[in-house]
Amino acid sequence: MATPGARAVAGIKRINTEGIRWRVFDAKGQVLGRLASQISTVIQGKDKPTYTPNREDGDICIVVNAKDIAVTGRKLTDKFYRWHTGQERSLKDQLVKDPTEVIRSAVMRMLPRNKLRDDRDLKLRIFAGSEHPFGDRPIEHFEMPPRQVRELRPRIRRAMVRAQKKAEQQEEKGDTSKSARRKKKEEDAKTGITS
Repeated sequence: MATPGARAVAGIKRINTEGIRWRVFDAKGQVLGRLASQISTVIQGKDKPTYTPNREDGDICIVVNAKDIAVTGRKLTDKFYRWHTGQERSLKDQLVKDPTEVIRSAVMRMLPRNKLRDDRDLKLRIFAGSEHPFGDRPIEHFEMPPRQVRELRPRIRRAMVRAQKKAEQQEEKGDTSKSARRKKKEEDAKTGITS
C-alpha cells in the first residue's frame, strides 16, 4: 500500500508545474471558512493579475496541520457531513476520522462547478500533520490577511467597561460584601450604565 506522501507526489506528476508557485498554508488555529476562501482564491489564480476564468493558472496549495483547524460557534456539534448511503457524521467526528477531508470539502464547495474543477482539485494537497513530501520544491509560505474585526456594539462595549471597572474596584478594596455590591449598582445607575 502506498504512503500518503507517495500518493500526493504521484498526483502532482500529472500537472504541468511550469511557472506555477508552490504555496504552503498552515491551518493551525485558522478558522475553517476563512482559510478555505483564501485557498480557493489562490487555487483559481484570482490573486494574479493574469486571471482569466476559462484558464487554469492557479498555484499548487499545500495545507499542513489540518488536524488543528478551528471553527466558530457550535459547528463542531451542529454541522454534519452526509452521504447518499445514509451515513451521517458530525464535524467533530469527521475531524477525528479524516481532518483532511473537512478542508477539502470546504474548498471544493467554494470553487465554480466547471471543467477546471478536477484540475484544481489535483493542485490541492492537504496533510494532517506538519510534514509534507514537497520540501525539495521552491515553497512560499502564505500569510493569511489580518482579520477585519468590526467595532463592538454599544451595549457590549458598556458591559465590558462595567466589568473592567468592577474588577478594578474589587482589586482596590478587596471587599465582596453585599453592601459594596449594592453601592456599585447605585453608582452605575447614576452614571447611566444599566445591567
